[in-house]
Amino acid sequence: MKDNQIVVGISQGDINGIGYEVIIKTLEDNRIFELCTPVVYGSPKVLAYHRKAINVANFTLNAINSASEAGAGKGHIVNCIDDAIKVELGRSTPQAGESSYLALQKVVEEIKNHKVDVLVTAPINKENIKEAGFEFPGHTEYLQKVFNAGESLMIMVSQQLKVAVATGHIALKDVASSLTPEVLNRKIKLFNQSLQRDFAIRKPRIAVLGLNPHAGEHGVIGKEEDDMMVPLMNRLRDDGIMVFGPFAADGFFGTGAFAKYDGVLAMYHDQGLIPFKTISMESGVNYTAGLSVVRTSPAHGTAYDIAGENKASEESFRNAMYLAIDIFRNRKMYAEANKNPLRKQDISYNMSGPDISVDELEDNSPEDDIIPIA
Repeated sequence: MKDNQIVVGISQGDINGIGYEVIIKTLEDNRIFELCTPVVYGSPKVLAYHRKAINVANFTLNAINSASEAGAGKGHIVNCIDDAIKVELGRSTPQAGESSYLALQKVVEEIKNHKVDVLVTAPINKENIKEAGFEFPGHTEYLQKVFNAGESLMIMVSQQLKVAVATGHIALKDVASSLTPEVLNRKIKLFNQSLQRDFAIRKPRIAVLGLNPHAGEHGVIGKEEDDMMVPLMNRLRDDGIMVFGPFAADGFFGTGAFAKYDGVLAMYHDQGLIPFKTISMESGVNYTAGLSVVRTSPAHGTAYDIAGENKASEESFRNAMYLAIDIFRNRKMYAEANKNPLRKQDISYNMSGPDISVDELEDNSPEDDIIPIA
């Protein structure tokens, strides 16, 4: 039974990495059960192995067959893999890839059957899971397919900033050709919608980073900013979306200008994730916007180098659980607010700080890094 609590489905990720360690450390704190009912999809045997490896004596999860059997006030685990599975800490193995894929498929099935409310994914190894038939660059693309989402967006979230990526897990040589006006238009609109619906920000202020060094220097280093980005952003602002830039990425992060905005849209993976992880590596969370379900994950990978050594921090994983719960609640409030305009005004008040005009924001923008939009 759900007992009116949010059921958090947790996929185990790679059994040879730090996934189980951060899960155990997060669920060791019984206060988490006041907020949600966690259900891990993996293996009790593998759980026991990792518990012993990191020397945690008194930790158990209740073994169940489905999240429909989960009761409030405790954690649970659903066995998804063969008991003969072998854990080889710090190694990428075909068994690890297969087991991470099986766990992911099972929790997705339970979400589709309305037995799980939100999904938190522990890290996978993209190479070994591919050997198991996983034909996607990562979780984001897989979930977009299985939940029939027309568009998705990876947003990295921390207390300091929210960074989205216009192009995800693709080769750097393919970035420029992938950034069409249509793609950028969809990504900005989805980002704006997610900031409103998922993060309860009434009037999001979005900064867009340029593709080229120094945001193209007005065509000296590249023409994408002047030819594509500025005209598109002008149209979006005419439609009421508060979008600013394009900004030169180095100066934008180096001067701390990101603090003036509710969200930052980077053009490619490393442009956004390197500064994000420099600022928020331990606490950051990966969120997939655009899905019908809420999915988060920690901002780190499998960390094979420290697997089983009791060195992994659970902060990012814990924050991933908190964020999934918050977004689930925000979505409910947003849906309710759209039914009742007065209620919408009430829940939006002060969520994004005082209303600031476009002119005021531009006055505070670093002039050397911005290409004027108007």
